[in-house]
Amino acid sequence: MNLPGPATTSAAVDRVKGWLFAPGSVPDWVVETSGSTGAPKRVRLSREAVRASVTATRERLGHDGGWALALPPAYVAGLMVIARSLLAGTDPLIVSASPEVGVDRPSLDGRAISLVPTQLLRLLDSAGGPAWLRTGALVLLGGGPVPPGMRERAAAAGVRVVATYGASETCGGCVYDGLPLDGVEVSLESDGRVCLAGPMLFSGYDGDPELTATTLVDGRFRTSDLGELDGGSRLRVLGRIDEVIVSGGVNVPGGAVAARLREHPAVAEAEVVGAPDEEWGRRVVACVVPSASAPGLDELRDWVGERLPRAWAPREVVVLEALPRLASGKVDRQALEAAWGR
Repeated sequence: MNLPGPATTSAAVDRVKGWLFAPGSVPDWVVETSGSTGAPKRVRLSREAVRASVTATRERLGHDGGWALALPPAYVAGLMVIARSLLAGTDPLIVSASPEVGVDRPSLDGRAISLVPTQLLRLLDSAGGPAWLRTGALVLLGGGPVPPGMRERAAAAGVRVVATYGASETCGGCVYDGLPLDGVEVSLESDGRVCLAGPMLFSGYDGDPELTATTLVDGRFRTSDLGELDGGSRLRVLGRIDEVIVSGGVNVPGGAVAARLREHPAVAEAEVVGAPDEEWGRRVVACVVPSASAPGLDELRDWVGERLPRAWAPREVVVLEALPRLASGKVDRQALEAAWGR
């Protein structure tokens, strides 16, 4: 079972309600991944897994009230907002998180809301956005890296933010502020690959048993992310395995370089791709959206080299007005690779 393509959001809510509360057994719900790094996959989620995720989220956040839906219901983040609200006994409040909505946006009235970083950033920058967010209980932030300073800005505006990490295969976020939800186990393989286990794991990929067999191993979901465990328990995600760029014989984790670039005071957003290079094999290319005057290559190389190995520093900078994004709000890395990875 999955959300009908042309359905309205309210129709999607009704269909999820029927699935959650139907007597007896029900088929798995199928959601598609966003396809930000490749072809979308059809992920099967059992009703038990969805309910387990809702319960663990409620216990961690201490919020047993309703939710506002500002994300596409066809993706897992939207599905989980609907499920959390319905299992709390109320339909989700359907809202727009666009700053252009202005005074016409209804009060959150103590509800929680899930947003992606771009939505939160635009709301914090808009005239009425912070005040509107303060009418809610909290912001659950996921779907991409959190820009430096965003959480501090939100806190200064009186907005509680909880950052999540997870995937469609884990019913969305299952690690909050770096710490796994109750019942979730985080482990690392020898190469740093993040693995997740727990009652909210997916059942498999619809129509793709081979991919299921290589991804869901011994009750663990083998993600495509690299990570480290600070202090042995708090997860820090370094980037995707397929973002590693071999440049001059050095493995450069693109996600870590991009995270460092985002800390630059003149950089609003940044991603890193690899491009063919006659001398280095592949060179590190920084795709940057400036917040002020665009910093030059030498400045950004020095900035990266202050914290990370100098060999990881970008050898090319591309200045963009905005990063390409998918309907889910995630960065469209395929578009970046096609345009600048060449």
